[in-house]
Amino acid sequence: MPRATDLGIRIGTIPTGPTDSVLDVAGVGLGHATVWRDEPPPPEGRGVARTGVTVLVLADDAGERHVPMGGAVLNGAGECTGFLAAAEWALTTTPVFLTSTMQLGRVYDAACELAVEHDPAVADDVIIPVVAECDDSFLNDCRRMQVQRDDVARAWQAAVDSRGDARPPPEGAVGSGTGMSCLGFKGGIGTASRRTPEGHTVAVLLMTNFGTRERLTVDGVPVGRLLPTAASTPPAAPPAGSCIGIVVTDAPVDGAGCTRLARRIGLGLARTGSVAYHGSGEIFLAASTGLRSDRQGRYEGTPLTAWDLDPLFEAVVDASEEAVLNSMLASPTVVGRDGNTSEALPPEAVLRLLSTHGRLT
Repeated sequence: MPRATDLGIRIGTIPTGPTDSVLDVAGVGLGHATVWRDEPPPPEGRGVARTGVTVLVLADDAGERHVPMGGAVLNGAGECTGFLAAAEWALTTTPVFLTSTMQLGRVYDAACELAVEHDPAVADDVIIPVVAECDDSFLNDCRRMQVQRDDVARAWQAAVDSRGDARPPPEGAVGSGTGMSCLGFKGGIGTASRRTPEGHTVAVLLMTNFGTRERLTVDGVPVGRLLPTAASTPPAAPPAGSCIGIVVTDAPVDGAGCTRLARRIGLGLARTGSVAYHGSGEIFLAASTGLRSDRQGRYEGTPLTAWDLDPLFEAVVDASEEAVLNSMLASPTVVGRDGNTSEALPPEAVLRLLSTHGRLT
């Protein structure tokens, strides 16, 4: 499936990283476990599953050298464990786990168990895993508790194995993005990166599950209003479905700066058509691998502040806008529970509209 840059769509003026993804930040990995089943409902089977788990590994040694983290909320109809701890300490020690709303507890339990298995010393410190969710119940029978511990383990291992990969990671209807819908079409997992003039890499990972078709905007063009709608077009998912966004950068940014970076994700979403509906959960995080701290919270370097953050802000906004598009362009049409259907965004039709409006490079 094409990505935005494959189609000649260029968001902003800052160049992308080599893979145009979170993998461009050294030491960062992204992995998925997709749960896809077509079974009868219980007791004969487990129902229809269109869900999964996505894991973002920030650093191998985050337990010893903590990673600065901050967060921001645009609309809070959602959940993210570890958010309060990150806000209080401005640090994290765990990967970021993404999943379906009603699977959050299972993923949290599995994250704790797996962390202790990987490092028994974790049990002495106590960890609070960062686990965030979006509601995939339009396509997924979420009442059946579809995600298992092994799914979390598979996604975590895939994330570890992906570090340093020269190819972009899988996007769209994979992992936790399997059952998500965005702006009237199929959404899911999307990522993009930027390389600032100062040499810092800024990358964004999104789980997109928000918005309505008529508000879909691509590089300033109101694509959603211009695309023809057939009489046979199936009903779309409700607009209030949420978006989880994570910024990762190798720039030296402290917790306060990370909070400011996280807040800028909302500007990128707004460019694509988000208005953060009442029932939607737009929850954002940002982490810096370029400014680590010891267990007492003492930083190993000097953080960027004030005007020096401006290039990073711009990179976050542009990468967030592009990540939304990638999450949609990478997703095929998915039919889920009760025949509910989330249609793929048609890239050829989008390109025709962008060409008409002079937006292609």
